[in-house]
Amino acid sequence: MAKDKKTLAFNKGDYVVYPKHGVGRIVDIEHQEIAGMKLDLYVVRFEKEKMTLRVPLNKAATSGMRRLSNQATLEEAFTTLKGKARVKRTMWSRRAQEYEAKINSGDIVSIAEVVRDLHRGDDQPEQSYSERQIYEAALGRLARELAAVEQIDEGEAMTKLEKVLVAA
Repeated sequence: MAKDKKTLAFNKGDYVVYPKHGVGRIVDIEHQEIAGMKLDLYVVRFEKEKMTLRVPLNKAATSGMRRLSNQATLEEAFTTLKGKARVKRTMWSRRAQEYEAKINSGDIVSIAEVVRDLHRGDDQPEQSYSERQIYEAALGRLARELAAVEQIDEGEAMTKLEKVLVAA
């Protein structure tokens, strides 16, 4: 019985973070038979991407699906945003891979590192197209989680993040 409690960590209506896709909401818990096996599935809806994902209950933890960040983790992410950008002197392709890996890890502090490192002030040179794409992906992911945690809309979350970045 204790095992069932552990696998049913999320309920219908909960917001969750799926590493590869960001913030989604559990809209249902389905019971399906696939290839002769009975499976219980979380049905996670990602509004921004207009996508629905089905995650087996017993695979939720190993897939990296997690609850929204708590206030302490958000504060750590904001502290990271305020820090000094650490841009390695390696080839862009290698850094781009590292940034993508951080974004897809689903870890809000790692995503904040990407935003911090790729943020450009008005006095700095313009970003390349690929830099801007990665920056916007990371910023969007961060804003969606902030919005869900603080129960504000995504635009307000984006404004809040931009204020922190400009002040840094």
